[in-house]
Amino acid sequence: MNRFIDINPERCIGCGTCQSACADAHRMQGLQDTPRLALVKTGGISAALACHHCEGAPCAEVCPVNAIEHDGDRIHVKEQECVGCRLCAIACPFGAIHPDGTSIAGVAGMCDPTPSYPKSLSSLLTWAPGQYTCAVKCDLCAFDPDGPHCVAACPTKALTVMGGAADRELDEAKRLRSIENGPTVDVTAVAQGLSEKAEGSVNNG
Repeated sequence: MNRFIDINPERCIGCGTCQSACADAHRMQGLQDTPRLALVKTGGISAALACHHCEGAPCAEVCPVNAIEHDGDRIHVKEQECVGCRLCAIACPFGAIHPDGTSIAGVAGMCDPTPSYPKSLSSLLTWAPGQYTCAVKCDLCAFDPDGPHCVAACPTKALTVMGGAADRELDEAKRLRSIENGPTVDVTAVAQGLSEKAEGSVNNG
């Protein structure tokens, strides 16, 4: 089971701290500083949306240059190899991949940006002159052994890393505890009962 970030909407307050922590962490690594998770607000509920690191990974299946790969218990985008075709963003069932990039100095602003139409239809139809675009998604901050920065930064602890070896160990610990704390069986009593039942059957026969 791959690892992924689980979001509890009952705890999320929509503050955006997770996005800021994510952007800062990746900027320091020389990667795209776009937040790897989106903030969704509907009515009185807000929640962060991040890559689920699917086992089947449809994004990796459609990538024409194999820039998306399975890396241990996560799905990784090799930003330097991405050609910005956006097929992965279209294939993602959760809308967790965002095309983004850094504008080349002195080029952006010389031409008109994306017109309101088709921009209003989808963010996938936007573009910026002189900008190299690549796929951006949650990478679980693989460059940091302490784990995802968004999880550590969340003030309400609404984000949790799930899956992977840690989850398997937790499941095993729960199973052992249930065995230890579960009802006990008196093997001697059971054996004696079976013996008496067998003797009764012989005598009746």
